[in-house]
Amino acid sequence: MTSVEERPPRALLAGASRRWVRLLPWGVAFVLCVSLLPTTIMVLSTDYGLNGGIASSLAVAQTAPLLLAVVRPLHAWAVIFAADVAGALALLTVDFAAQHVWPYPPTVIVGYVGLCLALGLREPRRTLLLVWLATAGTNIVLAFFAPHGTSGVSPLLTILSGVALVLGGALRERYEAQRRLAEQETISEAERGRRTLLEERARIARELHDVVAHHMSVITVQADTAAYRLEGLPPHVQEEFTSIAATARESLGEMRRLLGVLRNEEAHGELAPQPGLTRIGQLVEATVRAGMPVEFTPCDAEVPEAVGLSAYRIVQESLANVVRHAPGAATRVSVSVSQDGERLTVLVVNGPPPEPPAAPLEEGDTGHGLVGMRERVRLADGTLDVGPLPDGGFRVAAQLPLNGRTFT
Repeated sequence: MTSVEERPPRALLAGASRRWVRLLPWGVAFVLCVSLLPTTIMVLSTDYGLNGGIASSLAVAQTAPLLLAVVRPLHAWAVIFAADVAGALALLTVDFAAQHVWPYPPTVIVGYVGLCLALGLREPRRTLLLVWLATAGTNIVLAFFAPHGTSGVSPLLTILSGVALVLGGALRERYEAQRRLAEQETISEAERGRRTLLEERARIARELHDVVAHHMSVITVQADTAAYRLEGLPPHVQEEFTSIAATARESLGEMRRLLGVLRNEEAHGELAPQPGLTRIGQLVEATVRAGMPVEFTPCDAEVPEAVGLSAYRIVQESLANVVRHAPGAATRVSVSVSQDGERLTVLVVNGPPPEPPAAPLEEGDTGHGLVGMRERVRLADGTLDVGPLPDGGFRVAAQLPLNGRTFT
């Protein structure tokens, strides 16, 4: 007794997405069984003169397992194959007319070919080859016992069964290839999303380096020059400022080494000063010159550099998405500080485009924009609300805290 229970076998085509396809094997097996069972009994008893009881037993053994073939086609083949051979031997005991074929009546051939098709849909190539070799070998042996001379039934069954096995195997392998391709595409899509997220995080980290490095440089300069700017400092205070300057320099060195890991050779232009709230107006003007009607409500408040950088990037990505997906749409950009001075609100709302674009302005959109927005807002401990509007427009609303928890 094994510790792991064997899973019950799945029916043929059970993984199909459409219900009628999943029910198709059961329907075909039922129709074959219902139609072949009485027909086989009549043919064996009436045409061949076989005893009624024996004919009924053989007919049941040759047709009833077709229902089992939907779930366990190899087991069904073993029963039907043995029953077909037994039926051929049983016909040798009766005197039937020469015009009746031997060793397999037509009903047996139909059932066996349908069974081979089910085998091809489930079993691997090696099993299919062994089944066909067993069929061909048995037909060759039975040909030596033909009561009325050699007939073409055995070669016909050998050929038809081989065709059914090959056809079923080809369909199964094609389905497996499509399934693996779909799984690979799903994995690739998830990997692309993960890579996009990591790239956006690295980009944000590179930009934040410039912001933090500026503050650390100011601390270093102030600590180094404190002894010259402030007269009469006690020795222990001077040592404290010297220690602060040394710590700041060490932190700057660690940050530069970290940036060396994040920055790559293709990241050109990232050494320029990072933009903030004051640059949003220039961004809007450039968009207006490109033919986009944009209404802008500026904000001249003093905010942390990291918050200003995040606000600028959110507006930049939002306007870029408007240009891509809704060219010519009326757009409103608003940047404001809450009355309590704790939050910076960035709002970009566009209406529907005057005329739907015939095709996207850019092919293969990677979705970096929304990913970057979410990452910046998440790191700032803020909130982001994006989504379509009932009139066909789009809304981006971000709130960034100004309470000192930013990018902690």
